Amino acid sequence: MRIVRYAHPAGMSFGVLDGDGQVAQIDGHPFGQISFTGQRFAAADVRLLSPILPSKVVGIGKNYADHVKEMNTGEAPAEPLFFLKPSTTVIGPGDAIRIPPGSTNVHHEVELAVVIGARGARQVTPEQAPASIFGYTIGNDVTERDMQRSDGQWTRAKGFDSFCPLGPWIETDLAGLGKDPADLEITCSVDGELRQSGRTSQLLFDVPRLISHVSQVMTLLPGDVVLTGTPAGVGPIRPGQRVECTIEGLGTLTSSVAGADPTSTAGGAR
Repeated sequence: MRIVRYAHPAGMSFGVLDGDGQVAQIDGHPFGQISFTGQRFAAADVRLLSPILPSKVVGIGKNYADHVKEMNTGEAPAEPLFFLKPSTTVIGPGDAIRIPPGSTNVHHEVELAVVIGARGARQVTPEQAPASIFGYTIGNDVTERDMQRSDGQWTRAKGFDSFCPLGPWIETDLAGLGKDPADLEITCSVDGELRQSGRTSQLLFDVPRLISHVSQVMTLLPGDVVLTGTPAGVGPIRPGQRVECTIEGLGTLTSSVAGADPTSTAGGAR
C-alpha cells in the first residue's frame, strides 16, 4: 500500500495511492486500522507532501563500505554510528533543497528510509525490530561537507532547513511487490547524470540491527524515520540543478536545488 500525504483545496490529508492514479483519502492518520472517508482525487489534482512529519530523523553514518572509503575519514565503525536531523529539515517531493549562504560544498546522499509504525520501538531486539516498521520511503541526507569536516560533529552540517527530502510515498508492503528491503537497487542522479549506484544488500548493518541499536538509546515514535546510510558517489549540488533519488519498488524522489531562503520570522517593532 502506498501511503501519501498531500495538499488539495480542502486542506492536507493522508491517502492511499492506487494503481489507477487515484488517491483515496484516509480518515485521520494511517497508523493502526485505516479507514477511508470515501473521497477520491486524481493524483494530478493533488500536491504530494513529505509522506510523514517525524518527531525526529535518525541518520546512520558510514554504513556502506565504498562510502567509508571515499570519505577517507577512518575505518568503518564497529557498531552503527548515528546522529539526529531536526524535523525542520524535512521537505517533500518537488520541494527545493536550499543551499546555505556562501556554501559551495553541499552534497546529495540517497538513502533507504525506514518509517516506524504504531507500536514504536524501544529496547527491541533485531528479531523484534521488523514488527516496529510501518514501511519504507526514500530519503536524501543532504550534507554541508565543509561544515561536517570543520565542526567535529554533524548537527549543523546535516541540520539546515530542507536538508532531508522524503518521499514520494511510504510503501507498506514491499514483499507484496516481490521486493526485499534487504536487497533493493538505490541510485541518485543529478541533471540526468548517474552519480550513486548501490544495493541495500551492501549495508554494513542491516535494517533490523539499526532499529534495535537506536531503540536501546531513544524511543522511536510512530512516524519517526531512520535513514540507513548512503552508497559511494556523493557529490556537490548547486542552485538550478535537479536531484533524482530512486530506490527499487519505492519510485523516485525529485528535488530542485535553490539558493538560500532569506525569509525571517522577525517582525517589526511591537
